[in-house]
Amino acid sequence: MMRKIFAVAMLFSASCLVAGALEHQASSDYRARREKLSAKLDGGLALVFAPPEAEGPNDLYGYRPDDNFFYLTGWPEPGAAVLIAAAREAKNNEPARAYTEILFLPKRNYSQEKWTGPKLGSDDPKAAKITGFEHVESLDNLRDELVKLVPARTSIYTDVPAPGEHSNSQEALQWLQTANAFPVGTTYTDVRPLLGSLRTVKDSAEIELIRKAVNASVAAHIAAIRAIKPGGTERQISALLQYEWGKCGCERPAYAPIVGTGINSTVLHYSDDSATIQNGDLVLMDAAGEYSLYASDITRTVPASGKFTARQREIYEIVLGAQKAAIAAFESGKSHLQRNQPDSIHDVAVNYINTHGKDLHGEPLGKYFFHGLGHYVGLNVHDAGDYSVPLGPGMVFTIEPGIYIPEEKIGVRIEDMFYVDSNGKLIHMSESLAQSPDEIERLMSGK
Repeated sequence: MMRKIFAVAMLFSASCLVAGALEHQASSDYRARREKLSAKLDGGLALVFAPPEAEGPNDLYGYRPDDNFFYLTGWPEPGAAVLIAAAREAKNNEPARAYTEILFLPKRNYSQEKWTGPKLGSDDPKAAKITGFEHVESLDNLRDELVKLVPARTSIYTDVPAPGEHSNSQEALQWLQTANAFPVGTTYTDVRPLLGSLRTVKDSAEIELIRKAVNASVAAHIAAIRAIKPGGTERQISALLQYEWGKCGCERPAYAPIVGTGINSTVLHYSDDSATIQNGDLVLMDAAGEYSLYASDITRTVPASGKFTARQREIYEIVLGAQKAAIAAFESGKSHLQRNQPDSIHDVAVNYINTHGKDLHGEPLGKYFFHGLGHYVGLNVHDAGDYSVPLGPGMVFTIEPGIYIPEEKIGVRIEDMFYVDSNGKLIHMSESLAQSPDEIERLMSGK
């Protein structure tokens, strides 16, 4: 196993040097998603907007595409919109309509482009080839196209904001309503549940992008584990993780990195990353990169001294045993990820923890595992998806049991990435990263 770990580390040290820019899937993949969405629209239309270009203080961290918009279009630039009109037969005095999809691009702002870089305009002769859409229009024409396509008493599927919530569609829909783009009787339905259902199952190209995010994050964890020593700081380890997966082509962290030492290891979403690592501490690292907008999510817990104490090892092995029990219980098309569902692998993990080991007061340890066992991962680290359906082919998720005992300053979480292949087999995507206590200790010793 250790040979495999070091082989992986060497492989990524070499491959990271040639990591390139944002990867895109084939245009046909995005087209297939739009067609699948149209089949769920009951003859209606979907109108989805990209966020605008950030300006002023909001542009400090750069633009990131909206997950749902990018899922449908693969288009990474701001301010665009996509209109998808499902095919429909003639009825109620309305003519038949063929399946229609249009990408709308904003008019170029040459003054702003001096600050944010050149953008594609709809008048570019290569716009269709570059975007993968046969029909590309100026955003200024959106109202006219809607008037042509939207019959009376139509439901438009868009990201309808809840009270107090902002969405990409909010200002655009208000403007379109003011411009009388919609006939009387038009209603709005939230498109996000439909897209969440589609995003539950990843295609093969999505899984490969996630695999690249996982591999980069594994390489980063290997480097960080080998660097941890008493006297170092949480922030140094966080910076090293981000440097290492950045070398491998990740654009950014998939979420705010968590590096917690000692008592901080028991805080689930600890974010300060400011403490000094002390001899005898456990160091919990929940950190992973995002590759071409696809996330990964990995956690390892290691001893600062390079050797687990007897109690630390005991708790660690219970957490690892809970993860293995959940993996062993998995059945494609039957298992559920969340608690209190039929065939819940979460309940399997809790039962294992409750039947192995006690706290200092002789009580079972299950109460110290207070979060979910896992979640979907994709364009978001907590990806959109339908948790009511059993786990099956194409689903990507974490399995991450943990025990957090502040009284003992012991926090242990082991989190790995998995997907279900076309044959229903559970594939451990982050398997090459040291996992058992002995493997971790050997890795920390440099052996």
